Amino acid sequence: MDLQLSDLDRLVLFEQERQAAELACTANPRDADNLTKWGNAIMKLEQALEVDPERHATLFILGNAHSQQGFFNPNEQVSLGCFDKATQCFEQAVKLDPGNEMYLMSLDSISKAPELRQEIQFHMANQQVSQETASPVRKKEPKESDMKYDILGWVILGIGFAAWIGMAKSHPPPPPPPPR
Repeated sequence: MDLQLSDLDRLVLFEQERQAAELACTANPRDADNLTKWGNAIMKLEQALEVDPERHATLFILGNAHSQQGFFNPNEQVSLGCFDKATQCFEQAVKLDPGNEMYLMSLDSISKAPELRQEIQFHMANQQVSQETASPVRKKEPKESDMKYDILGWVILGIGFAAWIGMAKSHPPPPPPPPR
């Protein structure tokens, strides 16, 4: 029983790692660290399947990981490969546990994944373009008059210091009181 609990703990850990990597990839799909973590989560799930290939829950989680990776990959060919791997995982999970509704729904929905991916990529591209056009970053070029004002400001500051020093010299401090 202890070994099964350990396996269950590992599966929960793998699923949490996969979900964290998914959230990070959603936030920034071009971050190399996020993609590396995502790849490590998939690698660990594949290692778990090497230990116990009959584990339908691991197949289901791995299928979800592949499908999510396919959605967020900008390369269409790589995405289709991920969807194929996800389909294989879901088919094996259904074969091992045919009564599981979640596995059946996932297998049904993965067939629609390529069309959904195209729609997501389209919306992400439109959102990126709208953000670029809404807030263009323009560097303010200095004008010639800015330089004149800078020089004039320094001259006025210098005159102010000279006047202050002149006044300080012309009005010496009062002498100290005589000692008693």
